[in-house]
Amino acid sequence: MKTVFFICILLALARKSHQASFYRTYECVNNLCQRTARPLSFSELGDISSNNIYTTVAACRLVCSNTAGLWPLPTGSLETGTNYLGVHPSNFRFDMQDVASGARPFVSQSTNIFLDNLRPVCDEDCTMRQSTVMVHVKVNSSNLNLDWDTNEQYTLNLSTKGNNVTVIIVAMTAYGARHGLETLSQLTAPIITPDGGRGLVILDFAVIKDKPVFPHRGLLIDTARNFLPVTDILRTIDGLASNKMNVLHWHATDSQSFPLEIKSVPLMTEFGAYGLDKIYSAEDMAQIVMYGKARGVRVILELDSPSHAGAGWEWGESIGYGKLAVCANQQPWNQFCIQPPCGQLNPVNLRTYRVLRSIYKDVLEIWGHESVLHLGGDEVFLPCWNSSVEIISAMQERGMNRSEEDFLKLWGEFHSTQVQMLDQERNSNSISAIVWSSHLTSPDIIENHLDKKRFVIQTWVERSSPLPRKLLRLGYRLIVSTKDAWYLDHGFWGTTTYHTWRDVYNNRLSRQEGVLGGETCMWGEYVSPGSLDARIWPRTAAVAERLWSDPQRISTADAEPRLEGQRKRLKYLGISSDALAPEWCAQHPRQCM
Repeated sequence: MKTVFFICILLALARKSHQASFYRTYECVNNLCQRTARPLSFSELGDISSNNIYTTVAACRLVCSNTAGLWPLPTGSLETGTNYLGVHPSNFRFDMQDVASGARPFVSQSTNIFLDNLRPVCDEDCTMRQSTVMVHVKVNSSNLNLDWDTNEQYTLNLSTKGNNVTVIIVAMTAYGARHGLETLSQLTAPIITPDGGRGLVILDFAVIKDKPVFPHRGLLIDTARNFLPVTDILRTIDGLASNKMNVLHWHATDSQSFPLEIKSVPLMTEFGAYGLDKIYSAEDMAQIVMYGKARGVRVILELDSPSHAGAGWEWGESIGYGKLAVCANQQPWNQFCIQPPCGQLNPVNLRTYRVLRSIYKDVLEIWGHESVLHLGGDEVFLPCWNSSVEIISAMQERGMNRSEEDFLKLWGEFHSTQVQMLDQERNSNSISAIVWSSHLTSPDIIENHLDKKRFVIQTWVERSSPLPRKLLRLGYRLIVSTKDAWYLDHGFWGTTTYHTWRDVYNNRLSRQEGVLGGETCMWGEYVSPGSLDARIWPRTAAVAERLWSDPQRISTADAEPRLEGQRKRLKYLGISSDALAPEWCAQHPRQCM
């Protein structure tokens, strides 16, 4: 028995020794990192470690091409070195003397986030400490507004002298500086050290000038169909920041649920939440907004209306407010809405607007009075309103009949009233609202109903549709969510088609004036916390490069190794993104095409 025991011990030690004595290594061939033919031992690696052999593919990508594996690609000048130095997260120092006083707390927080994100790359086993990295940050403006006019450009210069690394990041705003720090984090990479431990290296030289092509670079998540925990939302914001995306579009309410705590109208969640444990408190919402802003991500709230509004609005008659919503839960559903359960706000009940005003007041207290709201505005089902005696009677009193034109007028007036209420709450009429493209935004009628100075249109049509081009010609500003490329829920229901990261990457937006940018959309009917990450990533990372740099001559074959590297970076943030291909393909680039 003892003999068997000792044999097992020896075999285990032998396996451990074998595993620790050999590296899976990589080499740079024609600007691509590929796996070497066989694992190399300590002694072999020691002999050739300075001869184009690397212990991790991430370290190889750092020096193998002139892009340094960056994602998204910078839009301006890019020069990178061909060597790296060992470094440790604790050896980073930050000088913020040239940061405008009003921006200094934000930049200080950004440096802390930078270090928090860097530490997991080499974990507690990180042993390399040779170099000291001195990061000088210069920010000219104290303005911390995050909107479509925010200047996000930055320059980054990295140089070395001996074991000292100097980094200079210059930006107009704190958000540009934040992006510069994000790029700096990508100029580091994990390696395996000769003693079998983990280490971190930093590129020895870089000169980068960078700014985004589009000011709106976003992702929509949907917490109305299926509730998502706050931690999932915060983790998603981490992923957006890592990809230099700056908008989380939060589709928070729909006909299925109303999960937002409205302290002035508690009945909204009492009737509309799935359960007491599926409510976003005012404190939760404030945390999400603040967490996003600290990472350069603007959280834009969507309170869908006048359609997609049922749950949470059923209580009106019980307290003498009348019907706040009509067609709620009505059957057969396909006669009253696009998707069950049905429900549309009642546009002729003045108390509906009173409740909306209370909701807006509470929301603006959390989001800030300068924030943009998304009003929804899609898929209004006119037969629903046409079935309501109350609505028809009110229209007749105004001399209106039951024509489509009159119902569209009612719809347009609803949105105009919403904007007026928001103006009154803000004491300002300079902030736009966003609505989805719909029958109301048809080019031949939109100017009769929606002021182009006040409404931004988010289009969700196919690539072949002329709608975006026609709306731009009329002078409207657009956010583009190309339905047959950037709808991430497609392929999981009905006859829809799954859109791969290549489909996402190859979808290009017009750079015409008026195109603010775009969003991927992760509608939530078939999404749970366990599936969220893989549905979003890495496809949203692919759109991030399209919206930040919009490279014109880079194929998906060229982009794939860098996107694979970004997928691994997301893993360090705790994001379980989907695979691009078998790992063998990542180790043998261009051989799986």
